[in-house]
Amino acid sequence: MEIHELLLLCVKKRASDLHLTELEPPILRIDGRLHRTELPGMTRDTLKKMIYGVLTDTQKEMFERDLELDFSLALPDLDRFRVNVHLQKGAVEAAFRRIPKEIPSIEQLGLPPVSLDLARKPNGLVLLTGPTGVGKTTTLAAMIDLINNERECLIITIEDPIEFIHKNKKAVIKQREVYQDTHSFADALRHCLRQDPNIIIVGEMRDLETISTTLTAAETGHLVFATLHTPDAPQTVERIIDVFPPYQQAQVKLQLADCLQGVISQTLIPHASGQGRVLATEIMIATPGIRNLIREQEVEQIPTLMQTGSQYGMRTMDKCLKELYSKGLITLDAAMAKVKNPDEFRQL
Repeated sequence: MEIHELLLLCVKKRASDLHLTELEPPILRIDGRLHRTELPGMTRDTLKKMIYGVLTDTQKEMFERDLELDFSLALPDLDRFRVNVHLQKGAVEAAFRRIPKEIPSIEQLGLPPVSLDLARKPNGLVLLTGPTGVGKTTTLAAMIDLINNERECLIITIEDPIEFIHKNKKAVIKQREVYQDTHSFADALRHCLRQDPNIIIVGEMRDLETISTTLTAAETGHLVFATLHTPDAPQTVERIIDVFPPYQQAQVKLQLADCLQGVISQTLIPHASGQGRVLATEIMIATPGIRNLIREQEVEQIPTLMQTGSQYGMRTMDKCLKELYSKGLITLDAAMAKVKNPDEFRQL
């Protein structure tokens, strides 16, 4: 079996991921659950030969040096794949994440209307958060596509690796891949400010330098979108402040309070029918009240303002889960698994 055939199978079964691991058949993740295929298990040598078959010589060198490799793989007339090659007990293994060719719209994803307003902001910082594999990249791509259709502007994206491919419509989009077009997120961001962008997309805010440069870019009149692996809006604010050394935190609180426009936290929940998954979102909009709480670092009071701020488009994850459950889109068990305050949720 060739890798191309396995990736074709992945597309045909609408799987989000393909896992190749020693002595196991190829494994697909469909609607969040792992499914072993009927194919035979693979030996260490077969696996290595198969995975090395899609690597260039440079990629093989990089992998043997770093023992880790991230890259994207595009197949003719097929979806793209984000690939991670790694070692497990000395065996070369890989995980493939499928990236659909078509970029879905904000409406198709089921995002609330306020996300359209966030995409249309003239400047500031918009954050997308949530654990891995909940569609942050897809949401980001939908927002970029909206801007691409509506505004004549220059968009620079910094990604590791490039996932959705954007074609220029009204906007001009430059997509830069970390390690291929630039050495790091922080390097690309520093130089990006001299490339006359209107909008900057940061694939992931990983370290102090990247976060610091992202805040500066948002403060200097650019619209910046970035993703973070935090579970909700309050923890996102805390994570950004806590990354900095104590003597810088007072200044960072002011920077963040001034430039933040909103936070969208998302997760995917199995559909009640057992087919597909449903997007659940928590929205925090930076109203004067929220900005004040960030300045004073009274983060624990943010959820209260989110509960009472529905006229600004805000909502907590629990409220969204309640709506999805009352529409019959998710089961009570699935909702309870994600709820923050189970007792309050039962009353809702």
